[in-house]
Amino acid sequence: MVVAVAAAAASSTWLTCALLPRQGLHGIQQPTPSLQWTNKKRCCTRKAGSTITAKLELKPPPYPLNALEPHMSQETLEYHWGKHHRGYVDNLNKQIIGTELDEMPLEDIIITTYNKGDILPPFNNAAQIWNHDFFWESMKPGGGGKPFGELLQLIERDFGSFEKFVEEFRSAASTQFGSGWAWLAYKANRLDVGNAENPRPSDEDKKLVVVKSPNAINPLVWDYSPLLTIDVWEHAYYLDFQIRRPDYISIFMEKLVSWEAVSSRLEIAKARATEREEEEKRKKEEKEVGNSDNQAVEMFVDSKSDDSETE
Repeated sequence: MVVAVAAAAASSTWLTCALLPRQGLHGIQQPTPSLQWTNKKRCCTRKAGSTITAKLELKPPPYPLNALEPHMSQETLEYHWGKHHRGYVDNLNKQIIGTELDEMPLEDIIITTYNKGDILPPFNNAAQIWNHDFFWESMKPGGGGKPFGELLQLIERDFGSFEKFVEEFRSAASTQFGSGWAWLAYKANRLDVGNAENPRPSDEDKKLVVVKSPNAINPLVWDYSPLLTIDVWEHAYYLDFQIRRPDYISIFMEKLVSWEAVSSRLEIAKARATEREEEEKRKKEEKEVGNSDNQAVEMFVDSKSDDSETE
């Protein structure tokens, strides 16, 4: 099922909201499936008054700019990564300097400035930096083909077949009106059940979904774990395909996707979900023990009161 999310209106009001857990699910750099959140590479510069501030750097794709030819040209990478992606990095650094966002990891900046849909000014640049890093790492020279192992099994379970998944992903990417993204994501969050405290997800809740998002929105803001994305902003494909978005989508799926990266991200997403469940279970048990102790103390106090009255 394709989930379309409407763009939220931007707001210029600065607010502070509670941070959700950092996600950082690029995945391909992690050696194990344990929960490890990656921070953006930063360098430090000294401001007047000997203050140290963190500065986001433009991260290069994990391959030479001509490595995806003939399917994605070096000219496209130079334009898309070298100008658009660089612009997001430069603009975000200007927006957050001297603010409480200045030393936050990129994922926390995204969640904070999304502000539960009441989007704050730095959100678009922050999310677009993350989205593009994730997009470059979703591709590799000699990519495409078919996934394998557990990833393929889950695709077949949740979509019926790999071919049906490809059809749904293509549909999401081609029907995203205007600018935006299409995603394969792992959904492991809990059901929103009324009158229930911390309902734990069932196996039916833990599944792969195809979603599409407008502009800079990404699945991190819904607490989903992104596994794969395609950029359908026109500048992503115009130099190579002009207005033929469906052709670009087909080439991406058939010749560019790195299924190894997607599989690695899935392992990390599942590990993250398991760790979060265990943490919630631990907190619930501690709360229950605390409540039992309080009840025991109250009973003891009541018992002493009764004895004194009897005397």
